[in-house]
Amino acid sequence: MSFCSYFDANFCHSCGWIDYHYAEQLKLKNDHLHTLLDSYKPKEWLKPATSQLKGFRNKAKMVASPSWDGVVLGIAEEVSLIECPLYSTSMQKALHTIQEWLRELGVKGYDVRLRKGELKYVLLTRSQSSGGMMLRFVLRSHGIIGRLKNALDDLMEKLPDLQVVSVNIQPVHMAILEGEEEIFLTEQQRLEERLNNVPLFIRPKSFFQTNPEVAEKLYRIASEWANESSPKILWDLFCGVGGFALHCAAPDRRIVGIEIESEAIECARASASQLKIENITFESLDAATFSATAGENPDLIIVNPPRRGLGEQICKWLGRIGADRVLYSSCNAVSLVKDLEMLSGYCINRVQLFDMFPHTSHYEVLVELVRE
Repeated sequence: MSFCSYFDANFCHSCGWIDYHYAEQLKLKNDHLHTLLDSYKPKEWLKPATSQLKGFRNKAKMVASPSWDGVVLGIAEEVSLIECPLYSTSMQKALHTIQEWLRELGVKGYDVRLRKGELKYVLLTRSQSSGGMMLRFVLRSHGIIGRLKNALDDLMEKLPDLQVVSVNIQPVHMAILEGEEEIFLTEQQRLEERLNNVPLFIRPKSFFQTNPEVAEKLYRIASEWANESSPKILWDLFCGVGGFALHCAAPDRRIVGIEIESEAIECARASASQLKIENITFESLDAATFSATAGENPDLIIVNPPRRGLGEQICKWLGRIGADRVLYSSCNAVSLVKDLEMLSGYCINRVQLFDMFPHTSHYEVLVELVRE
């Protein structure tokens, strides 16, 4: 028996390793990483950065399903997940409150089979540092926005930590999380998180690590590695809301952060402004586009690509740039290895695994590449 009733009842299998002892989970992940990277002969393997086993996730993504009792927040087929132990107690209570509030309003969950109902998803994000929350409703149309807005004061009275509420319109009958249109129901439009006392802002469409405690370790270690050679020019590619770049800021260092999602860039700029960092620039560009227009070459490059990795074009460009060091943060070690095969002129100096996703086979890894 695990500590999750949903898993034991065969309702949810998202945490496929939840009945493994945690030491065994770490060993399996570390063995997998060794299998992939041993041939590159890293000079140093550091001890994995571990996670809490419960309550570590800061974001809940709930499918809104119809039932006789009203909308059910969880996964498809009317399975509720509002008491998932990966969420903190405060998030579980908030999800309970939101579900009951939606039922009182008579909001219908989207029926995939019949293509009826308005509410497709409910997303709840919590700031670890402040306890503040951001709530997002993904709807099929504008039909019930007025109903939600008129009753919002009641919900926010029940949930005093609720700071940001928005509606996303996703009209397509496909398993797509979000559409283009975002409508804010609150004046506040972003949620503040603090990792290692660095302010980072979250908006509905911007990517943010789901395990803030381990993310703190990742950013701190990356900044320590970066500072060892005192680079004068640093690029942070796929920078998101600026986590790596802001942690690496220094008075005599020029930093450029590149990210295609404009919402994330707005958040990164807000953080830099709050910290009064003047020698850091964030631009909303595709990394491949930036590679064609970049100016003076950096001493250090940090990359944190999506699961698909960097790809051939960017890898070959990085090889031509020839920075002294590259810090590669990857959530998919398989695509990392594919990129290493195309990234010529570097050897692996050190490797550290960060267990961002306990109870699953997934993990984050930070690799330091040094120019040969």
